[in-house]
Amino acid sequence: MAFDLNMYPVAEKFKTSAAYFSMEFALDQALKTYSGGLGFLAGSHMRSAYELKQNLVGIGILWSYGYYDQGRNEDQTMRADFRLKSYSFLQDTGLTFPIIIHDAPVLVKAMYLAPDTFGTAPMFFLTTDIPENDYISRTISHHLYDPDTAARVAQSILLGVGGGKLLDLLERKVDVYHLNEGHGLPLAFFLYDKHGRNLEEVKKRLVFTTHTPELAGNEEHPMKLLTDMSFFGPVPEEEIRRVAQVENNTLNYTLTALRFSHISNGVSKVHGEVANEMWGHYNGICPIIAITNSQNGTYWRDRKLHEALAANDDTALKARKRELKQELFKIVADQTGNLFDPEVLTVVWARRFAGYKRADLILRHFQRFQELINNADRPVQVIWAGKPYPKDYGAIALFNDIIRKTKPFKNCAVLTGYELGLSAAMKKGADIWLNTPRFPREASGTSGMTAAMNGCVSLSIADGWVPEFVRHGENGFLIPLANVNEPEPVKDDIEATGVLDVLEQEILPLYYSQPQDFLEIAKTGMLEVEPEFESHRMATEYYERMYNA
Repeated sequence: MAFDLNMYPVAEKFKTSAAYFSMEFALDQALKTYSGGLGFLAGSHMRSAYELKQNLVGIGILWSYGYYDQGRNEDQTMRADFRLKSYSFLQDTGLTFPIIIHDAPVLVKAMYLAPDTFGTAPMFFLTTDIPENDYISRTISHHLYDPDTAARVAQSILLGVGGGKLLDLLERKVDVYHLNEGHGLPLAFFLYDKHGRNLEEVKKRLVFTTHTPELAGNEEHPMKLLTDMSFFGPVPEEEIRRVAQVENNTLNYTLTALRFSHISNGVSKVHGEVANEMWGHYNGICPIIAITNSQNGTYWRDRKLHEALAANDDTALKARKRELKQELFKIVADQTGNLFDPEVLTVVWARRFAGYKRADLILRHFQRFQELINNADRPVQVIWAGKPYPKDYGAIALFNDIIRKTKPFKNCAVLTGYELGLSAAMKKGADIWLNTPRFPREASGTSGMTAAMNGCVSLSIADGWVPEFVRHGENGFLIPLANVNEPEPVKDDIEATGVLDVLEQEILPLYYSQPQDFLEIAKTGMLEVEPEFESHRMATEYYERMYNA
């Protein structure tokens, strides 16, 4: 074969052989195999695995059209474009093999990403989009998170069974199989059949990470559909019902993964508690611990900012931050025609567009928002970016509504194309990183980590990783939480008021009247976010607490 899985010496403490299955990986701007935070997390994990020399391989899917390209219509509103991708840097393994979907063979081709290409663990990407398959089979690996239910089920089989079978064909000894979210659940049934249909043998080998309390992230489908689609491989449906303790003729991916694993984790301390509340009362689940998500510093941090920080050179740090703001503002000008000022406090809201993340919370009291941004003495610039799921018409409408509402203001901008490149530019160029999810629905929310690495101060709801890091007024700012039992419109009103209060009464006076104090908060965030929220800690913790458990 033209590739070598032993391309670097494995560190002794990471010698346990692990395989990490994820539906998406954000590894480089050039490789469109991700949609949002789950992919960013998986990408950072693969980078730290490489830097720590862990004995780990990544298994993903090669999406022919990626997620989608976010463009604009003539009126500046969002448009989803789908373009075929090609990557000369992926190596053909020469391996093509069949898996069964809907009682029919579908051929899978495996492509290899060498570690030195992007500085990641060795990785394999699976595709069904090859001439040997019929058209329907080829479309399985066309679109990440295909809106068609049958296609989504087929994608799970491709990841789980295809990945498991590939590792066997490679004759790679795997001690631990790690499911990053429930998408690859068919791997559990593949292992169950492979190991004599003995659940305890599967549990010895399988670990699981659950990423969200949101319904969309805890997929479930009728047993009949899954059986018809060959989701369980050769294992009879009645045996699955018994072993997985299926109730009400519906299989929940997360609950089943918890019953087939020996240990699992939520992705922050808050989420660990929420996950135990959600799933802890079910029979037969494994322990759910908390391993907080984190991000790779080598990839995300600006080198010159950190050199200035290490030298305690405030002049150089401020000069570099100003340069990074100007780089971001070139993108703003190119996309919107608005010229932003690097001396002005710049607030950024940027992440996957979903309703519960409340991108428009700062706009909720609109007259007060207008007064905030039109204050000549203490001006504010606000930027939004993010990709809605292409069939989430509510989120798309929200994205477009923000464009319409803010279009009259020369100091507001909504950017398209929120991928790794734009994400990095925004985190390096922002002064304030705004995070406004409905508590407790943000499992982790790692974007603020990489913002903090780049001298950007968090203004956030205390959800996900934030309570583990932010100390109000010292290394960031917290938005006061409404009573969790209040109706959502009441909570939104209270917390929208809180956003504006903290900006007007605390952040703006510091930025404009006590700039050195504001700088100290940014520097404290830079110093304290690593190493606790840098992915070397996370990747090490997975080995210590899950792979070697």
